[in-house]
Amino acid sequence: MDHKQTTPRSPIALYLSLPILSWAFYDFANTIFSSNINTIFFPFYTDEVIGTSVARQQVASTFVSYANALASFFLVMFSPLFGVWIDRTGYKKRFIVWFASISIIATFMMGVFGGIKTESLLWGVPLSYALVVISFVIAKFFFNSSLVFYDSMMSDLGTKQEMPLISGFGVAVGYIGTIIGLLVYLLVSEGEFHKAFIPTAILYFLFSLPLFFINKDTPIPKNQRVKGSFFDGYKEIIKTFKDMKSHKSVFTFMIAYFFINDAIATTIAMMAIYATVIVGFSSGQFIILYLVSTISTVIGSFVFGYITKRIGAKNAVTIVAVLMIVSLFVAVFAYDQWMFWIAGSMFGVSLGSMWVTSRTLIIELTPEDKRGQFFGLFAFSGKVSSIIGPVLYGTITYQLQDYGPLASRIALSTLIVMTVIGLIIHLRLKHDSTDHK
Repeated sequence: MDHKQTTPRSPIALYLSLPILSWAFYDFANTIFSSNINTIFFPFYTDEVIGTSVARQQVASTFVSYANALASFFLVMFSPLFGVWIDRTGYKKRFIVWFASISIIATFMMGVFGGIKTESLLWGVPLSYALVVISFVIAKFFFNSSLVFYDSMMSDLGTKQEMPLISGFGVAVGYIGTIIGLLVYLLVSEGEFHKAFIPTAILYFLFSLPLFFINKDTPIPKNQRVKGSFFDGYKEIIKTFKDMKSHKSVFTFMIAYFFINDAIATTIAMMAIYATVIVGFSSGQFIILYLVSTISTVIGSFVFGYITKRIGAKNAVTIVAVLMIVSLFVAVFAYDQWMFWIAGSMFGVSLGSMWVTSRTLIIELTPEDKRGQFFGLFAFSGKVSSIIGPVLYGTITYQLQDYGPLASRIALSTLIVMTVIGLIIHLRLKHDSTDHK
């Protein structure tokens, strides 16, 4: 992308630009993984294998929570380095190809292991389930790792003024991928949720190919690269933290995002089990609910791309956080399915919109030469909360398992508290958005 371009492109020209379209298709691809594996079929499979009683259903929630937390733990260890690799080498697509490929293979192996029939145990659970969990952790770690490079690639696709529309387009196309991914449910019957894993891996692979072959890296010439070892990246991260006073607004938002993402990551991981076990949805009803929620997400992503451009990313994030608080409140106190339909639709809008607004705000707040590093820190902030949120949720459901559904309602209520804290910190962010109007 030529950043010297002065003539603004129309939205249609923007969206039909081949690099932007292929970049958005990777969002399409990886969202199929996120929705099918992380949100729907891995939790369903876990409840099928582990949740054989009311108390064990809460234990199933604990297994899902802890598996997500473990994947996030590994990302926390490495994501700061990823940003440094971007700033040092200029490579983004190269790492996406490698990391996505490993994630796809691990997703495929979830299906292979899930189909194994054995009475052997590992860690007190069926061996096949334990192998599926290990594959899930690997798949999710490399999926999330690829997103650090994917998000950073966005700044190469257009001007700063075009970022809200590009971000909104990517998220919207991604969630259209969710709708396509849900077709996998047609291949699955009750008691055979592992059969969704291999088709998901195939779809993940196919829709990643446009980015693999079309988008290009702009590597930094070797004679201009900063020399250093693999572990020198940690030193740069520490230095960035020490320079906090110079980038106070970025770090304020990252702290706010830490708490907000706590609610996002945990809700994404737990909503399937919560809806089926607590609110009484069947797996088929939940698929329809998730489809409606996804449509809300697509609409919200497009709309908030324009809202962000109009009122600025900071104000847009504020609106989204309030919407998220209301949706979680309704979900906690839902006593009938119609209430969860409302909560799911509202959370869908806030979910897609948060990706749009937060990525745009990071680009607005960061200097271009440090952008990769800050996106790494952005992932770091989000993924630390992706450990804490699921661990807190899983611990509550495990400790209170004898209370049945009340355990999950109490666990979900902690996400309201986290989001409110994040919103309060975000409101303290000093950022002039008048130039976005």
